[in-house]
Amino acid sequence: MKVGLYFGTFNPIHVGHLVIANHMAEYSDLDKIWMVITPHNPFKKKSSLLDNHHRYQMVQRALEEYPKIDVSTIEFNLPQPNYTVNTLTYLQEKYPDYQFCLIMGEDNLKSFHKWKNYEVILQNHEIYVYPRISEGTIETQFDNHAKIHKVAAPIMEISSTAIRNGIKEKKNVRPLLPAEVFEYLDEMHFYKS
Repeated sequence: MKVGLYFGTFNPIHVGHLVIANHMAEYSDLDKIWMVITPHNPFKKKSSLLDNHHRYQMVQRALEEYPKIDVSTIEFNLPQPNYTVNTLTYLQEKYPDYQFCLIMGEDNLKSFHKWKNYEVILQNHEIYVYPRISEGTIETQFDNHAKIHKVAAPIMEISSTAIRNGIKEKKNVRPLLPAEVFEYLDEMHFYKS
Protein backbone atom coordinates (compact mmCIF):
# COMPACT_ATOMS: atom_id res chain seq x y z
CA MET A 1 0.00 0.00 0.00
CA LYS A 2 1.25 3.46 -0.93
CA VAL A 3 0.63 5.96 1.88
CA GLY A 4 1.03 9.72 1.51
CA LEU A 5 2.08 11.46 4.71
CA TYR A 6 0.70 14.97 5.07
CA PHE A 7 2.41 16.59 8.08
CA GLY A 8 1.07 19.61 9.90
CA THR A 9 0.23 21.14 13.24
CA PHE A 10 -3.39 21.45 12.01
CA ASN A 11 -3.93 24.29 14.47
CA PRO A 12 -6.75 24.20 13.36
CA ILE A 13 -7.33 21.90 10.40
CA HIS A 14 -9.19 23.88 7.71
CA VAL A 15 -10.85 23.31 4.34
CA GLY A 16 -7.57 24.01 2.51
CA HIS A 17 -5.96 21.02 4.23
CA LEU A 18 -8.93 18.84 3.28
CA VAL A 19 -8.95 19.99 -0.35
CA ILE A 20 -5.24 19.11 -0.71
CA ALA A 21 -5.50 15.77 1.13
CA ASN A 22 -8.61 14.73 -0.81
CA HIS A 23 -7.04 15.78 -4.13
CA MET A 24 -3.99 13.60 -3.35
CA ALA A 25 -6.29 10.71 -2.38
CA GLU A 26 -8.41 10.98 -5.53
CA TYR A 27 -6.03 12.22 -8.24
CA SER A 28 -2.69 10.55 -7.51
CA ASP A 29 -1.55 6.93 -7.23
CA LEU A 30 -1.55 7.12 -3.41
CA ASP A 31 -3.85 4.55 -1.78
CA LYS A 32 -4.21 6.33 1.55
CA ILE A 33 -3.40 9.70 3.06
CA TRP A 34 -2.31 9.94 6.68
CA MET A 35 -2.60 13.39 8.19
CA VAL A 36 0.29 13.32 10.66
CA ILE A 37 -0.23 15.79 13.49
CA THR A 38 3.10 17.24 14.49
CA PRO A 39 3.50 17.92 18.22
CA HIS A 40 5.60 21.03 17.70
CA ASN A 41 7.24 22.54 14.65
CA PRO A 42 10.68 23.86 15.66
CA PHE A 43 10.16 26.78 13.23
CA LYS A 44 6.91 27.97 14.85
CA LYS A 45 6.11 29.63 18.14
CA LYS A 46 4.45 27.17 20.52
CA SER A 47 2.33 29.67 22.49
CA SER A 48 -0.76 29.44 20.26
CA LEU A 49 -0.47 25.69 19.67
CA LEU A 50 -3.43 23.77 21.10
CA ASP A 51 -2.74 20.58 23.05
CA ASN A 52 -2.15 17.47 20.94
CA HIS A 53 -5.43 15.95 22.16
CA HIS A 54 -7.53 18.87 20.92
CA ARG A 55 -5.87 18.99 17.52
CA TYR A 56 -6.36 15.23 17.20
CA GLN A 57 -10.08 15.64 18.02
CA MET A 58 -10.47 18.30 15.32
CA VAL A 59 -8.65 16.30 12.62
CA GLN A 60 -10.54 13.13 13.49
CA ARG A 61 -13.90 14.93 13.28
CA ALA A 62 -12.94 16.63 10.00
CA LEU A 63 -12.06 13.28 8.37
CA GLU A 64 -15.20 11.31 9.25
CA GLU A 65 -16.55 11.60 5.69
CA TYR A 66 -13.20 10.83 3.99
CA PRO A 67 -12.54 7.04 3.98
CA LYS A 68 -9.21 7.39 2.11
CA ILE A 69 -7.79 9.83 4.68
CA ASP A 70 -6.79 8.91 8.25
CA VAL A 71 -5.39 10.83 11.20
CA SER A 72 -2.02 9.77 12.63
CA THR A 73 -0.57 10.59 16.04
CA ILE A 74 2.65 8.68 15.35
CA GLU A 75 4.85 11.68 16.18
CA PHE A 76 3.26 12.23 19.61
CA ASN A 77 5.33 9.37 21.04
CA LEU A 78 8.62 10.02 19.25
CA PRO A 79 11.46 11.87 21.02
CA GLN A 80 11.44 15.65 20.59
CA PRO A 81 12.59 17.61 18.73
CA ASN A 82 11.69 15.26 15.93
CA TYR A 83 12.72 15.31 12.30
CA THR A 84 10.83 13.93 9.31
CA VAL A 85 13.66 11.51 8.49
CA ASN A 86 13.26 9.92 11.97
CA THR A 87 9.50 9.57 11.56
CA LEU A 88 9.93 7.94 8.16
CA THR A 89 12.50 5.49 9.54
CA TYR A 90 10.19 4.61 12.45
CA LEU A 91 7.17 4.12 10.15
CA GLN A 92 9.12 1.97 7.69
CA GLU A 93 10.20 -0.32 10.55
CA LYS A 94 6.69 -0.47 12.02
CA TYR A 95 4.94 -1.02 8.65
CA PRO A 96 7.48 -2.77 6.39
CA ASP A 97 4.85 -3.60 3.74
CA TYR A 98 3.82 0.03 3.24
CA GLN A 99 5.49 2.46 0.89
CA PHE A 100 5.55 5.88 2.58
CA CYS A 101 5.65 9.07 0.53
CA LEU A 102 5.79 12.70 1.61
CA ILE A 103 3.21 15.28 0.65
CA MET A 104 4.49 18.84 0.74
CA GLY A 105 3.76 22.28 -0.63
CA GLU A 106 6.00 23.80 -3.25
CA ASP A 107 7.18 26.30 -0.61
CA ASN A 108 8.61 23.41 1.44
CA LEU A 109 10.32 21.92 -1.61
CA LYS A 110 12.17 25.24 -1.98
CA SER A 111 13.76 24.72 1.45
CA PHE A 112 13.93 20.90 1.30
CA HIS A 113 17.73 20.98 0.79
CA LYS A 114 17.98 22.40 4.35
CA TRP A 115 16.07 19.49 5.94
CA LYS A 116 17.99 17.05 8.13
CA ASN A 117 19.20 14.14 5.95
CA TYR A 118 17.09 15.23 2.98
CA GLU A 119 19.24 13.02 0.70
CA VAL A 120 18.23 9.94 2.73
CA ILE A 121 14.57 10.92 2.49
CA LEU A 122 14.81 11.37 -1.28
CA GLN A 123 16.72 8.13 -1.71
CA ASN A 124 14.04 6.08 0.09
CA HIS A 125 10.77 7.96 -0.45
CA GLU A 126 8.81 9.67 -3.18
CA ILE A 127 7.59 13.23 -2.70
CA TYR A 128 4.25 14.56 -3.93
CA VAL A 129 4.27 18.34 -4.29
CA TYR A 130 1.21 20.59 -4.46
CA PRO A 131 1.40 24.18 -5.76
CA ARG A 132 1.79 27.12 -3.38
CA ILE A 133 2.29 30.81 -4.04
CA SER A 134 5.65 31.58 -2.45
CA GLU A 135 8.92 33.42 -2.87
CA GLY A 136 12.19 31.83 -3.92
CA THR A 137 13.13 29.11 -6.36
CA ILE A 138 13.35 25.34 -6.27
CA GLU A 139 16.88 23.92 -6.19
CA THR A 140 17.85 22.69 -9.66
CA GLN A 141 18.71 19.28 -8.21
CA PHE A 142 14.97 18.78 -7.60
CA ASP A 143 13.91 19.75 -11.15
CA ASN A 144 12.63 16.73 -13.06
CA HIS A 145 13.74 14.41 -10.22
CA ALA A 146 12.37 10.88 -10.67
CA LYS A 147 11.06 10.73 -7.10
CA ILE A 148 9.45 14.18 -7.00
CA HIS A 149 5.94 14.34 -8.46
CA LYS A 150 4.18 17.65 -8.98
CA VAL A 151 0.43 17.25 -8.55
CA ALA A 152 -1.85 19.84 -10.10
CA ALA A 153 -3.91 20.32 -6.94
CA PRO A 154 -5.87 23.54 -6.41
CA ILE A 155 -3.84 26.39 -4.93
CA MET A 156 -5.10 26.92 -1.39
CA GLU A 157 -4.03 30.12 0.34
CA ILE A 158 -5.91 29.60 3.60
CA SER A 159 -3.81 29.82 6.74
CA SER A 160 -4.43 28.51 10.23
CA THR A 161 -2.78 31.66 11.59
CA ALA A 162 -5.30 33.88 9.75
CA ILE A 163 -8.14 31.71 11.08
CA ARG A 164 -6.86 31.99 14.67
CA ASN A 165 -6.50 35.75 14.29
CA GLY A 166 -9.97 36.00 12.76
CA ILE A 167 -11.52 34.14 15.70
CA LYS A 168 -9.68 36.42 18.14
CA GLU A 169 -11.02 39.46 16.24
CA LYS A 170 -14.56 38.00 16.30
CA LYS A 171 -14.71 37.55 12.50
CA ASN A 172 -16.87 34.92 10.85
CA VAL A 173 -14.38 32.20 9.83
CA ARG A 174 -17.02 29.48 9.51
CA PRO A 175 -16.59 29.02 5.71
CA LEU A 176 -12.88 28.23 6.18
CA LEU A 177 -13.45 25.31 8.55
CA PRO A 178 -15.22 21.95 8.33
CA ALA A 179 -18.49 22.33 10.26
CA GLU A 180 -17.43 19.80 12.92
CA VAL A 181 -14.19 21.70 13.53
CA PHE A 182 -15.95 25.07 13.77
CA GLU A 183 -18.41 23.62 16.31
CA TYR A 184 -15.58 22.12 18.38
CA LEU A 185 -13.60 25.37 18.41
CA ASP A 186 -16.68 27.39 19.29
CA GLU A 187 -17.76 24.98 22.04
CA MET A 188 -14.24 24.97 23.57
CA HIS A 189 -13.78 28.76 23.15
CA PHE A 190 -10.40 28.21 21.49
CA TYR A 191 -8.37 31.08 20.01
CA LYS A 192 -10.81 33.69 21.37
CA SER A 193 -8.27 35.52 23.52
